[in-house]
Amino acid sequence: MLTNPVVLSIVLMTILCLLRFNILLSILISALFAGLLSGHGLVETTGILVAGMKGNLETALSYILLGALAVAISRTNLTAILINAISKILSKKSTYLVLAIAAIASLSQNLIPVHIAFIPVLIPPLLPLFNKIKLDRRAVACALTFGLKAPYLSMGVGFGLLFFNIIKDQMKNNGLIVSISDIQKVMWIGGVSMLVGLILAILAYKKDRVYNTQEVTVATNNENLHMTRKEWAVLAGAFIAFGVQIYTSNMPLGALSGLIAMIAFKGIEYNKVNDVMSDGLAMMAFIAFILLVAAGFGAVLRESGGISELVSFASLISGNKLGGILIMLIVGLLITMGIGSSFGTIPVIAAIYVPFCSSLNLSVSATILLIGVAAALGDAGSPASDSTLAPTAGLNMDGGHNHIYDTCVPTFLFFNIPLIIGGTIGAMLL
Repeated sequence: MLTNPVVLSIVLMTILCLLRFNILLSILISALFAGLLSGHGLVETTGILVAGMKGNLETALSYILLGALAVAISRTNLTAILINAISKILSKKSTYLVLAIAAIASLSQNLIPVHIAFIPVLIPPLLPLFNKIKLDRRAVACALTFGLKAPYLSMGVGFGLLFFNIIKDQMKNNGLIVSISDIQKVMWIGGVSMLVGLILAILAYKKDRVYNTQEVTVATNNENLHMTRKEWAVLAGAFIAFGVQIYTSNMPLGALSGLIAMIAFKGIEYNKVNDVMSDGLAMMAFIAFILLVAAGFGAVLRESGGISELVSFASLISGNKLGGILIMLIVGLLITMGIGSSFGTIPVIAAIYVPFCSSLNLSVSATILLIGVAAALGDAGSPASDSTLAPTAGLNMDGGHNHIYDTCVPTFLFFNIPLIIGGTIGAMLL
């Protein structure tokens, strides 16, 4: 087992990522390392990796198109108008305020797919209010991370459809055919687990907390916050993208339809189309390439011959179904903590989980749940994840919020523990 190429390459990848080495290079180096350990040459391993990258081509294209959608929306006052309207009716009671922020964050993953782009618009102007009501920002960090993760983990729309498609494709690559509806039927367990974590976080951080920070002046243009033809056009494009992806279960087609509608309705000026696409590419290209390379890494692991040995060993030491489930979830936690991306983790863990679940006689539904939950584990709490980096960027505008102790530690505790418990119970019962 000490020479198993799967184990050693994943350990190498995790160490490199935790040392903050470039994630893309970490995965590439680890893939080549796995190939060499299994007796394949560098050229042959590279060929396997490149051929395996096709497993995430659709998802990579979706990310690029969604990036363009997000840029188009961010170039209007649409997000600011929505936030301004909601802020006027928000109660100054901390619990309601935190829940409202979680709800707004959730919309960024499906209805208006801007991902993390809303945080610089929403959070900095609210910092004086947070200080006034003595709100513990750790609760807000948990609310933002919840909104960035729970919707795609539990609902097959927006970024959730991307997540579900990766699960479906990677399970197929490893010999198990499932549908989006099969995934939707079980992944609500992950969403409920995170909701429990959010409620516990709000209760834990309900006490007043005083921040000795300087006031941050945020430039706002409230006099310009009104719906114009451009905002209506972009909003129409966002709804068209949302509708098409639900009707067709095809994210690239939905995003493309939304972009075409925005251009046709002049939400995106014709002479600005190139700029929008370029900015969208810049926003999402790195994540898209991580997904592609991760799929190639998964292919190398499958070809290495080490998975069957690992499965046999894991089955032996786990002793029973419960032990095997816990081992898989802990492995998923470590891998995702290293990579910092739920989406990029799936190709790696699916190559191990599908045969392992089969050896434990787990159902297809249990296998789906374990892959989905294990991929999400560690994204909350990972210092390298955009689910933690983005909340910190907004909450630390006045220097009063620490990335590790105020974002990573709270989100790790309140989301990963409920996910492990929910994933374990769900997999045992399914």
